[in-house]
Amino acid sequence: MEKIWQDFKDFAIGGNLVQLAVAFILGVSFTAVVTSLVNDIFMPIIGAIVSDKTFAALTFEIGGAQVLYGNFITVVLNFMLIAIVLFLVIQGYNEIRKREEAAPVTTKSCPYCLSDIPLKASRCPSCTSQLEVAA
Repeated sequence: MEKIWQDFKDFAIGGNLVQLAVAFILGVSFTAVVTSLVNDIFMPIIGAIVSDKTFAALTFEIGGAQVLYGNFITVVLNFMLIAIVLFLVIQGYNEIRKREEAAPVTTKSCPYCLSDIPLKASRCPSCTSQLEVAA
């Protein structure tokens, strides 16, 4: 039981859960910004073009039931804008990762003390061990 508790504490306090919580909070905040952009800027413009009402207020009736198609279109546009922005953010992130991976390697690890040293070093500056020189 103690090991399970320790594993749970490691999970709950560990970096992954904290990073997940921060990402969730940022996602909720980002959603609020995009929702405001759609509801407060885009939809009034589209509503002015379509009719004199706000776009989200566009409705029609079927057998006494009110169909809120303007509100549905607003939600779909929110989703599309969030998806597009997330796609662009992920594309930018992947591009940065590719550049980092393509960067030339200029150091190696000392096999004795594991400190980073220049590739052409013949002696480790940390532990002074003699090393093989890279070609």
